Amino acid sequence: MSKPSEPRTPYYLIDKQKLLANMRKIDRVREQSGAKALLALKCFATWSVFDLMREHMDGTTSSSLNEVRLGRQRFGGETHAYSVAWADHEIDEAVSHADKIIFNSIAQLERFGGNASGIVRGLRLNPGVSSSTFDLADPARPFSRLGEWDAAKVLPAMDRISGFMIHNNCENEDFGLFDSMLGQIEERFGDLLKRAEWVSLGGGIHFTGADYPVDDFCERLKRFSQRFGVQVYLEPGEASITGTTTLELTVLDTLFNGKHLAVVDSSIEAHMLDLLIYREDAKIKPDTGDNEIMICGKSCLAGDVFGTFRFPAPLKVGDRISVQDAAGYTMVKKNWFNGVAMPAIAIRELDGSIRTVREFAYEDYEKSLS
Repeated sequence: MSKPSEPRTPYYLIDKQKLLANMRKIDRVREQSGAKALLALKCFATWSVFDLMREHMDGTTSSSLNEVRLGRQRFGGETHAYSVAWADHEIDEAVSHADKIIFNSIAQLERFGGNASGIVRGLRLNPGVSSSTFDLADPARPFSRLGEWDAAKVLPAMDRISGFMIHNNCENEDFGLFDSMLGQIEERFGDLLKRAEWVSLGGGIHFTGADYPVDDFCERLKRFSQRFGVQVYLEPGEASITGTTTLELTVLDTLFNGKHLAVVDSSIEAHMLDLLIYREDAKIKPDTGDNEIMICGKSCLAGDVFGTFRFPAPLKVGDRISVQDAAGYTMVKKNWFNGVAMPAIAIRELDGSIRTVREFAYEDYEKSLS
């Protein structure tokens, strides 16, 4: 049974103490390197914890008009606006909420640069290298639409922009790889960088990880900044919230069909979509014991499976399970597939108390359709 202070499962539980630990690492990077840190809303946009995050970050960066507006209204600080392609009906509102706007292409800059003449303008560069090993998430994949790659083509546009965004890291835990790729960026785009005032190196750098060489990372950022005379920005998404949030579930049924199965009151397609997209298993701790059990979602999708884990005792109806790392690229992707109940959102405050900040009802499902 759930404790009285908690909502009914399923629900996302954000732990502010764990979030604060990540924020303190971001503080360290900001102080030692001189870089500014912007929350990447495409990864995490649960604004009920922005009160804590804004004390340790400089603002937000976005991928759409809705995210720009959310960043301005709910987070504050610097608000960077980026989109793969702005539409005619979006551009003026996006500019009204933003301090900086980053265009994905020279064509978009030429089309909408005048609309953004009152704010700082930038351009996305694609260095042709990335840390991704998965084609779906690789910004440098063949025929990528993400940014301009020809330095000679960009050079004549420098009178209309003052900086660049370069996002080519993806869950990169390897500082050596980051260092190497940054060196390639310096070599390929050096002439452009010397003319810039600011450069965002994007997100996907796992510098809040337990064993990441933060001092080396800060020194490398500072050296890059000093070499080209630019203000460096980082856009930590996953790095901001990794390890902070669980998806709390309850076992609804158990079966045996050649393997022990447990069905829970959640669904990876509805509540942890990245597991399905990238064919990954969820994380459940401690994942030890003599009982191997496959945890299955309650939707009708045959492959709605969280993974196979080990437990100290057989699971039974009513048992609780906590799925780890359920914040990044998860809460922003939750959906109403099968009409499965949308997880509530709760926060474990710094004093240990649990506060429910949002619950969803049938009316929310109904209104999401028509």
